[in-house]
Amino acid sequence: MKNMNKIALSILAVLLFGFLSCKNRTSLKQEENLVKIGTSYGDIIVRLYDETPVHRDNFIKLVNEGFYNGLLFHRVIKNFMIQGGDPDSKGAPAGKQLGEKDAGYTLPAEIRPQLFHKRGALAAAREPDQNNPEERSSGSQFYIVEGKVFTPSELDTLEQEINQKRMMEINRKVLLQHQQELVRLSQDKEKFNTRMAEIREEADKEISNMKPYKIDEAKRKIYTTIGGYPSLDMNYTVFGEVVKGMDIVDKIASAETDQYDRPKKNIKMKVKIIN
Repeated sequence: MKNMNKIALSILAVLLFGFLSCKNRTSLKQEENLVKIGTSYGDIIVRLYDETPVHRDNFIKLVNEGFYNGLLFHRVIKNFMIQGGDPDSKGAPAGKQLGEKDAGYTLPAEIRPQLFHKRGALAAAREPDQNNPEERSSGSQFYIVEGKVFTPSELDTLEQEINQKRMMEINRKVLLQHQQELVRLSQDKEKFNTRMAEIREEADKEISNMKPYKIDEAKRKIYTTIGGYPSLDMNYTVFGEVVKGMDIVDKIASAETDQYDRPKKNIKMKVKIIN
């Protein structure tokens, strides 16, 4: 009987050790890709998403190279976001407009429907659609969403505005596709009007096949309780989120700024991997 008890205790000890080891591994897994952004206001801890590996790995590479150390949060807008990552911001004289430079390359978009601009989202800045139809991200500039809490009616209005904008973009795209042809026909009013009617029908057909933009209920709950900035969704790559230090984001977003949205008192960052 004593031997049986010893065997049972030994088995229990092995199982317990295995459980603790597994639990420890799980804990370590949950802490992967944590980055600390230190500022004079305090520290912001962000977690990088595995769902966006290109942006995750690029950010980690730049952090390990010390790229961000000494750079500024050069653009901050209350109830919207705080932005940094312009290498020209290091040592920039007061009043200089910043935000034009990055690491010298862009990244392919990794836009995921489940990763959206809730309060605390970490996302990549980019050039506007006109110059960047593929929505490629800046190699280094990023922003953190402060955002605001929306009412359900505000979200309804936003959906309508986004769908209207998408329809206008389809019309613009179709017209551009036929621009040279229309220029050639411009001297013949009848032919021009006939062709314009056909082009409008082509655009209307594409619009009718467009899936309307809709904020799903799960996101609506977050935007109406926690807050964020939904008009940016599906346009920019979200690649992480703040897990600690949103109060620091709020303080930075409230800083006094100049006409370029640059804080009048420099807010430098020091960034490092902490796991």
